[in-house]
Amino acid sequence: FVLSLCIACLLYLKYDSIFLFFFFSPQAMYSTNRGTVGGFFLAGRSMVWWPIGASLFASNIGSGHFVGIAGTAAAGGIAIGGYEWNALIFVVVLGWLFVPIYIKAGVVTMPEYLKKRFGGKRIQVYLSVLSLILYIFTKISADIFSGAVFIQLAIGLNLYLAIIILLAITALYTITGGLAAVIYTDTLQTFIMVVGSFILMGFAFSEVGGYDAFMRRYMEAIPSNISYENTVINEKCYTPRNDSFHIFRDAVTGDLPWPGLVFGLSILALWYWCTDQVIVQRCLSGKNMSHVKAGCIMCGYLKLLPMFIIVMPGMISRILYTDVVACVVPEVCQQYCGTAVGCTNVAYPKMVVELMPDGLRGLMLSVMLASLMSSLTSIFNSASTLFTMDIYTKIRSRPSEKELMLAGRAFMVLLIGISIAWVPVVQSAQSGQLFDYIQSVTSYLGPPIAAVFLLAVFCKRVNEQGAFWGLMVGLLTGLSRMIAEFAYGTGNCVTPSNCPFIICGIHYLYFAMILFGVSAIVILAVSFMTKPIPDVHLYRLCWSLRNSKEERIDLDADEEQGKADEKDEESVNEESEEEPGCFKKAYNWFCGLDQQKGPKLSKEEEEALKKKLTDTSETPLWRNVVNINGIILLTVAVFCHAFFA
Repeated sequence: FVLSLCIACLLYLKYDSIFLFFFFSPQAMYSTNRGTVGGFFLAGRSMVWWPIGASLFASNIGSGHFVGIAGTAAAGGIAIGGYEWNALIFVVVLGWLFVPIYIKAGVVTMPEYLKKRFGGKRIQVYLSVLSLILYIFTKISADIFSGAVFIQLAIGLNLYLAIIILLAITALYTITGGLAAVIYTDTLQTFIMVVGSFILMGFAFSEVGGYDAFMRRYMEAIPSNISYENTVINEKCYTPRNDSFHIFRDAVTGDLPWPGLVFGLSILALWYWCTDQVIVQRCLSGKNMSHVKAGCIMCGYLKLLPMFIIVMPGMISRILYTDVVACVVPEVCQQYCGTAVGCTNVAYPKMVVELMPDGLRGLMLSVMLASLMSSLTSIFNSASTLFTMDIYTKIRSRPSEKELMLAGRAFMVLLIGISIAWVPVVQSAQSGQLFDYIQSVTSYLGPPIAAVFLLAVFCKRVNEQGAFWGLMVGLLTGLSRMIAEFAYGTGNCVTPSNCPFIICGIHYLYFAMILFGVSAIVILAVSFMTKPIPDVHLYRLCWSLRNSKEERIDLDADEEQGKADEKDEESVNEESEEEPGCFKKAYNWFCGLDQQKGPKLSKEEEEALKKKLTDTSETPLWRNVVNINGIILLTVAVFCHAFFA
């Protein structure tokens, strides 16, 4: 209580997360069975559509969006909004095509699906480790850094103190509450983010004089200081682009070329929205397919908003604070924001601090910290799921249910430590390149994974050898580009990189297209040169066999049977254990380890429960309702792209 009171005093403006921890975590403690793998990691498959949709949105929109995307928009215009609108299409692909297969497969993690689909362990372990690396060095580091930028500018709190406090609160209600606490928390934080951002958007457009004035004045937002040490900086480094108000830009000279935005970005969206553990885990918690689809639709409509509540306010910040946000002289930038490569990252925080009155400034701080915490909670929970289900079970062949719960929570604590240790590295990185850094890293590592999942679901001829060698070739190709690029340095407009064109000259979205194509060709070539997987192992694991009623024999059936026999022995041993004391009971309840012993299920009851958890049937009325709404969402996506093309 004393610790909580101190935190409340230090972060009095962060009232929402203090409230959310004390309200939602106990609520989640009672609402789902946190003492089971399904309860902790999938919220007992009991979630309805609106928390799913809100959590999908909040998991995606972190503080990195408010800081990174607004900064990129200040520098280059509205094209970055195309990243957000591309998701409108792929949330429909997720809900209608991929999630039914995942549910029918009866999996908890994405690598677990590939293990069932292909057999063996090497693909599952490879994907789990790669996903954890991506989480730590892109998602967590970017969110922490961008959140720290906002906190420093807004309230002047010591960087490391603020980060440690926020990470501690975030980890605490994630560790104690599991996925249910994360989803319930995301729901209210989504509301706070949207309302607060709309208020700031209103203030921004009012200050700039409306939309027409916004378009005119943005093109005139040129900094006053454009030379240093007798050197005049190139005009293109500080003048707004002529295509600033177009999403689709020239295929050769554009900063976000239209073929890359249409095809390359779609590959990254396929990887992120349809195969990423953070996103898919929310859908797997839905009580039935209609709720999953409705949640995806809700997320899609929410993804319309960032263009108006993040991208355009970021551009307006350049208009209002041109010399700071659009600075190009290294010494001047160092003075304004502590980094010589540019200050576009302060676009959104600067507007909050300077433009909003005191009370609303506190609300917007809550928005930023809420987005930071919601994003981190999602990553922590999903990362612990990957570690527990895909890596820890390889280290410990006979873990009990309680041991799995403890391992997941302990790994979250380890993630906190790594995240804090990584802060100095992120702080010293080229902050002006933060968003490009995140997107380029995913472009170098994500496309092979997207190719494997796409072909695993839609091409039953693909086998384990093809998938593995496709991943290996893709990984080596992507790493060769990434290592070379970072070795030469990314540079900026004032001091360009010396990296040869053959290595770094190809736009990262074009490289994603090439890498996806190479990986797919290797997967198919190796698969057709080796033995196919018999259909008996593929029932309900790929699209062409999704409605099969035949009994599937999993490729790892013998291993699973061994685990089941071991669990039976453990349950007998646990029944003979002594009754725990009061302190032990309290500890188990707080951490969700108080597994309530019920009557042992018979074989028929276990089969009925398994059938319920893998059921994808829908009521015809609600199936038609969500299908119509899905078509409307796709129509809206096409219209938005066409209007701002």
